[in-house]
Amino acid sequence: MAVGLFDSGLGGLTVYKAVAQRLPDVPIVYLGDNAHTPYGVRDFDEIYELTTKGVSRLFQAGCDLAVLACNTASSAALRRIQEDWVPPDKRVLGVFVPLIEALTERQWGDNSPPREVELKNVALFATPATVRSRAFQRELAFRAIGVDVETQACAGVVDAIEEGDLILAGALVRSHVEALRRKMPKPEAAVLGCTHYPIVEEEFRAALGPDVKVYSQPALVADSLADYLERHPEMRGTGETPMFLTTGDPQRVTDQATRFLRRKTEFHAA
Repeated sequence: MAVGLFDSGLGGLTVYKAVAQRLPDVPIVYLGDNAHTPYGVRDFDEIYELTTKGVSRLFQAGCDLAVLACNTASSAALRRIQEDWVPPDKRVLGVFVPLIEALTERQWGDNSPPREVELKNVALFATPATVRSRAFQRELAFRAIGVDVETQACAGVVDAIEEGDLILAGALVRSHVEALRRKMPKPEAAVLGCTHYPIVEEEFRAALGPDVKVYSQPALVADSLADYLERHPEMRGTGETPMFLTTGDPQRVTDQATRFLRRKTEFHAA
């Protein structure tokens, strides 16, 4: 009954933590492609190849359902994976769906015409590849009208987090928020469109101020996954052993993950 979580590195651990709390009885196989992080500076074909390779490893571990706990992979590769690659008895989901549901206050299966929503000015902070894909704006446009989305490509933030330099990451966050405000002085809401960003969420909140509603993905994804598994219990998979896998140096990733999760988290070579 294992469920797979895939990320380009450590950021997906924010989703893992929320999912493990929400679904404590579901074994989770986590795979971080730390050898190739960050994905945000790569081209779409390369992101697709790396993502399909990672998801294949999750399927081998007994997962019938894999969640791309990575906005870059979700925005650049998910649609192509779902249409052209995923086997018929498997499923691959992304992290944008729960976010769009929360922003538009409508369920994913609601195919009624787009309608106006309360929020009008939304800031999207994401990796350069996610910004280039325009996936967020495309999915939002299917469900809402009259929403102005201003994007800010947050170069360097993922690298700093992966290196464990949260001081640098915080400084970069403040710089990117300032750049966003030059384009959109008064955003009503801000989307942290990368699963690494909750690690520095407080920096985003402090820089944006109390009047900006911040949407962070881990809890939204965990709740959405719980609902999906309730509706599709057959997708829990055959795997029974939770594990943490990495394409990078297992000891180095173990040390980083242990600091983040504040408990021993042993990674093994994928």
